[in-house]
Amino acid sequence: MSAPLASRMRPLTFADFAGQPHLVAPDAAFRKAVEADRLGSVILWGPPGVGKTTLAEIVAQTTSKHFERVSAVSAGVADLRRIVEEAKFRARPGNQSGLFSDADAKAPLGTVLFIDEIHRFNKSQQDAILPHVEDGTVTLIGATTENPSFEVNAALLSRSRTYVLQALEDEDIRGVVRRALADPRGLAGEVEINPDAEDALVNLANGDARSSLNMLELCAGLGSPITLETVKSAIQQRNVLYDKDGEQHFDLISALHKCVRGSDPDSALYWLARMLEGGEDPMYLARRIVRMASEDIGLAEPRALQLAMSAQQAVHFVGMPEGALALAQVVVYLSLCPKSNALYLGYKAAVDDVQATRNDPVPTHLRNAPTRLMKELGYGEGYKYAHDFEEGVVAQVNRPDSVADHAYYQPTPRGAEAKLQERMAEIRRIYEKG
Repeated sequence: MSAPLASRMRPLTFADFAGQPHLVAPDAAFRKAVEADRLGSVILWGPPGVGKTTLAEIVAQTTSKHFERVSAVSAGVADLRRIVEEAKFRARPGNQSGLFSDADAKAPLGTVLFIDEIHRFNKSQQDAILPHVEDGTVTLIGATTENPSFEVNAALLSRSRTYVLQALEDEDIRGVVRRALADPRGLAGEVEINPDAEDALVNLANGDARSSLNMLELCAGLGSPITLETVKSAIQQRNVLYDKDGEQHFDLISALHKCVRGSDPDSALYWLARMLEGGEDPMYLARRIVRMASEDIGLAEPRALQLAMSAQQAVHFVGMPEGALALAQVVVYLSLCPKSNALYLGYKAAVDDVQATRNDPVPTHLRNAPTRLMKELGYGEGYKYAHDFEEGVVAQVNRPDSVADHAYYQPTPRGAEAKLQERMAEIRRIYEKG
């Protein structure tokens, strides 16, 4: 049984590599280090199908060192310890044990350890390799689709250089597809593809070379030529690139929140759709949208919070996919609302005072007095009932002296807050007369 097309077409040299010019161009530091066999420990971080494993395999073809491959999906601490012990033995001059080949025994030989999906190793597994990376027993190449800042131990990360790989450009993917159709290792002479079908494959790949080759192989199995209808029949729909437990989750919710804040409903709808189509929990989105209503709109449009809560109830009531429209409705509404972070800043300032000043007792006149003892102690004495005064406002001290003159809520002149601003100015005048 032949290997999958994506495996057969894996580039073996920098010349055949698609994309990532910042790593593989002739003058790129990474390429120079590999070709000089002086590459130190590195972490290769990027989305699926952009060349992380391929770069490691090019190192394997280029380096004079022994090359070991493990996948964090199946390997454990015992495998790492075995590799380290063999690396130590291999590095000894003149070892003649027969454990290694004669070529290995002639001179000390370094070891390159490639760990695919290194983010799947837990802390203890990563710690097992750390001292041996530090003392040079092994040179580490780690590949990950997750942000190494979160998924790779800080100590290991500090001893490695991180290279970031990007999703491939459409023209890079087009080159990958055409190469597979022309190369004897691929589909040369077996199948042809119509231009519109090629465009569709390139578009559906989402910058993932492996995905493009998998789709091409699937379509090729349906006969030649590959037409647009062949692609539509074989692929059905795009695989949305989204990891609801990883960095993309945080990147996309950040984009959604900032587009709502920035009053851009079209962009907000796009990011909402990306998250929902990627399988995000709609109730998580509903909770974040409630937060947006208070943090970025607040009392500039008091109905924003009401609509956000209504959307949450609608999603809970009707479920998905119908509930997506309720979320879309509130996202557009919040995007178009007047914006104010006055409530957010006011509450934050109050919290800062709570943390920075003494937590003094409630002023006596504001305390309730349900018992005789409390009344005898003066609880509630001197309290002025607001409804007994003109305009229902009365000046009295309502906070401890240490924070009595601190202003927290400062309404903006936008939306409904403009009227609240006028009302607060009026109230302050009454207090000043007080």
